[in-house]
Amino acid sequence: MTDSSTGSRGPGKRWLFVAVVALLIAIAGYWTFSAERFDVRVVAVARGTVESTVTNSKAGTLRSRLRSRMSAETGGRVTHIYHREGDTVESGALLVKLNDTSHRARLELSQAVVVTSAARHREACLNRDHAKRDLDRARELRRNQVTSVGDLERFELAYRAAEASCSAAEADIARAQAEVRAAHAELEKTEIRAPFDGIVAEVNSEVGEWVTPSPPLLSSPSVIDLIDPASLYVSAPMDEVDSNRIRVGQPTRITVDSHPGESFPGSVVRVAPYVLDIEAQNRTIEVEVEFDAAPEPASMMVGTSADIEVTLATRDDVMRIPTATLLQGGRVLVLVDGVLEERSVKVGLRNWDFVEVTGGLSPEELVVESLDEKEIVAGARARAVRDDDDTAANAVGASR
Repeated sequence: MTDSSTGSRGPGKRWLFVAVVALLIAIAGYWTFSAERFDVRVVAVARGTVESTVTNSKAGTLRSRLRSRMSAETGGRVTHIYHREGDTVESGALLVKLNDTSHRARLELSQAVVVTSAARHREACLNRDHAKRDLDRARELRRNQVTSVGDLERFELAYRAAEASCSAAEADIARAQAEVRAAHAELEKTEIRAPFDGIVAEVNSEVGEWVTPSPPLLSSPSVIDLIDPASLYVSAPMDEVDSNRIRVGQPTRITVDSHPGESFPGSVVRVAPYVLDIEAQNRTIEVEVEFDAAPEPASMMVGTSADIEVTLATRDDVMRIPTATLLQGGRVLVLVDGVLEERSVKVGLRNWDFVEVTGGLSPEELVVESLDEKEIVAGARARAVRDDDDTAANAVGASR
């Protein structure tokens, strides 16, 4: 009985044992299979435009072609300041006025001298005309043998003296008029006017202060700083290794620190013919870029940091992938049937955004963008997540 009972329970226990083992294997397989699946952000190989570009090695600077740091041409006390920082002014507008009392007095004196000189000139010329009539009568009398040769010579001498006095008086008028012009010029020096249309960037003086012109070979602080915002350009240092590839006329993209996320089209207008070697380990060549369309003056400040990206070559309608998907050695990870596959690719033009693919990939293949997780390697099982999927916000590489 005992042997018979034991034998009858043996197969049941074995069946239960097999079922438990199978369940454990299934659970282990499930967790193993699940643990190997990662969400990876992918992008499809597509056709588009790829550019070869170079960027500045150090920060560039936004400058203006027309910028005038104006100082007074004569010494004087400031009596009026007509425009302040930020004001838009037209060419010829009066900006600053100095005390002109002494200059106006000198001008009035010069003008009075002109009047006096003109009166003397009229008097001298009248005397000359009178002397001419006397000389004509003396010559007539001499022809009739009425007067002597000595009398005739005396009349001739008187006429020549009167004529010289008239000419001298005329010269005095010219000299007096020149003094008036000089006085006008000195008076104009008491006014600082805008040499071009622009915006007042800085005023470095106040009413009542005394300003002086710069002495020879020295510079004194400007009274007012005027900038033309319509002539903005970017001066940027480029690495010397790129100096032979940059040419005048090449298109560029300009980014300005005060306008994050924006770029402005421009073109190269000057490439310096020499290399700056201020720092021996960082030699650069200066490049100037102008905007294709002048930006709003109020939105750009001269002196702001700016960067340029010069386009060296462009290819349209080529296969491309984001530059961030390219690994060292020209390799990419491609998602094929849920498994990551390493692929060597041939590349052409490239920039910070895209790389041209000339071989190794086909259109619409899914290339991995999220390469910052150590689990994302060739052979790993993965699930594609597009940037436009609802699951794109999930952590890349999170274990499921």
